[in-house]
Amino acid sequence: MKTYKIALIKGDGIGPEIIDEATKVLDSVASCFDFDFKYEEVLMGGCAYDETGDPLPQETITAALNSDAVLFGAIGGEKWDNLPREKRPESGLLRFRKELGVYANLRPAVVYDELINASSLKPEVVQGVDLMVVRELIGGIYFGEPKGRDENKGWNTMVYTKDEIVRIAHTAFNIAMERNKRVCSVDKANVLDVSQLWRETVEEVAKEYPDVELSHMYVDNAAMQLIRDPKQFDVMLTGNIFGDILSDEASMLSGSIGLLPSASVGAKIGVYEPIHGSAPDIAGQGIANPIATISSASMMLRYALGENEAADRIDNAIKRALKEGYRTQDLAQYDAKEVCSTSEMGSIIANYTAK
Repeated sequence: MKTYKIALIKGDGIGPEIIDEATKVLDSVASCFDFDFKYEEVLMGGCAYDETGDPLPQETITAALNSDAVLFGAIGGEKWDNLPREKRPESGLLRFRKELGVYANLRPAVVYDELINASSLKPEVVQGVDLMVVRELIGGIYFGEPKGRDENKGWNTMVYTKDEIVRIAHTAFNIAMERNKRVCSVDKANVLDVSQLWRETVEEVAKEYPDVELSHMYVDNAAMQLIRDPKQFDVMLTGNIFGDILSDEASMLSGSIGLLPSASVGAKIGVYEPIHGSAPDIAGQGIANPIATISSASMMLRYALGENEAADRIDNAIKRALKEGYRTQDLAQYDAKEVCSTSEMGSIIANYTAK
């Protein structure tokens, strides 16, 4: 029997609650296949700062690099907002991504038929939406130099090298080959020199994927089109800051941020996490929606471990739970037959996974 080593970062707020439900489902699916999991829990975020004085201890980096994948909950909260910037939980997360070399953030946006009324858009606009945003994660304006500020001015630099664009483009095209073979590259090439290099480089990479249809769209138009006609997109490829904005916009097509997972992958170890935050206002109340984290565990099986059948089993269990009317508090108003706690929803999905 194969054993996968998983680094668990529960983090802050609702992080521990939702990670516990994801591991419950992972253990359930493992019982159906010829593998199991060995978990190592490590610290990152505010809880790490409180215990060690560092939001990202070296032990966490080492454990992550020695694992097959990282399953991550959420970090941060008002408690740590007034710390020096380098001590804040978010700074630890940026360092973590850099240390692990996770240059590609994969953000699927799927609208479940059972929750179509949860979206703020008309049902005919969102029904059938299934898209993937591929965001470059460790370059661009968030990491570019020079950066700084003085009393009267602040400055950041958007920088991409050709190699950075090539590797994220390959990620997007490879994912498109497993989907509907369409990539829309989003940039601002009419204004930005860096976007002109981005567009030219993406077009060069596209020649290696003749079966994939490539289109380009300026970021402002892409933001509008995501609301007007989201079903036109299959894979959206874009840089760090544009992807940060567009992926959050796409996530709301589903109607709840508690439903959607993400994966951060690259040259080393992948990190799998829900897109929502730590929600400290509801922590410990047992009302957080664990589906995004459970779906992130499914992505981990698919993209890190190659266990596609097991991932499909979890995805189908989530759909079955929703189809049968099980809802957490955030979705209670949408055709709920039974409103579940965090733990109850995790148990229902785990049970369906095992069947």
